[in-house]
Amino acid sequence: MIFVMVFGGYVFAGGKLAIIFEALPAEMIVIGGAAVGAFIIGNDTATIKHTLKDLGKVFKGPKWKQQDYQDLMCLLFTLIRIGRKNPADIEPHIENPTESAVFSAYPRILADKEAVELICDTLRSASMNYDDPHQVEEVLEKRIEAHLEHALHSSHALSAMADGLPALGIVAAVLGVIKTMASIDKPPEVLGAMIGGALVGTFLGVFLAYGLVGPFAAKVESAIQEEQNFYRLIREVLVASLYSHSPNICIEVGRQNSPGHLRPSFDTLEQALKEVRQNAA
Repeated sequence: MIFVMVFGGYVFAGGKLAIIFEALPAEMIVIGGAAVGAFIIGNDTATIKHTLKDLGKVFKGPKWKQQDYQDLMCLLFTLIRIGRKNPADIEPHIENPTESAVFSAYPRILADKEAVELICDTLRSASMNYDDPHQVEEVLEKRIEAHLEHALHSSHALSAMADGLPALGIVAAVLGVIKTMASIDKPPEVLGAMIGGALVGTFLGVFLAYGLVGPFAAKVESAIQEEQNFYRLIREVLVASLYSHSPNICIEVGRQNSPGHLRPSFDTLEQALKEVRQNAA
């Protein structure tokens, strides 16, 4: 839509794409190369890899889907029930989750290191009588905030690139003007084409910043913010468990705190929990 409306409107107004296409390769080398170079200079290797990985969120959206939220609540329900029956039985699951039959039943959750550690560390703390709900909730909140801050590094890196692209477009345009001034003795039609090509740099820098890279940064941030709800659900369920609520109530607290468009219905979740109970029997 962006490309059709921008370039379609340009052609509709009588513009000629040939001027843009002719100047595009050189302008992209200057602007794109400078932007990528500045990105590499301004970020460490971990952030660069993190950003490249997170670009997939622009097209795929947030990692966690509705089924993942349902699976998480079934997992937490199972762990809470095991801990309530016999606290000693929970230790093998939280000390070695990769070998746990409970965690292995939900491979997407098991593959997420932060989610697994959040669950295991909290249950481990509870088994050590560190069971003050207010203290645990505060610790979990700080941990989730720290994880969010780290996860947003990729969005911040893309935003910084978007902020710099218009200025880099001006750099490319100035270089084009310098080139034009060196040919001041050329006929007006030649100079006009050269000036038009130089202005492509300004256009390209602004277009990339506000049409692509800036929206990419916003989409990545939005996806990351939504993914944090998954970890907040873990906090809500486990804190509710520390208040000695029944496992069903704890899970309902989690369900109510799920994002509306990802929240499983009461009947669907109840059926899933029923199957969990039957399999455990």
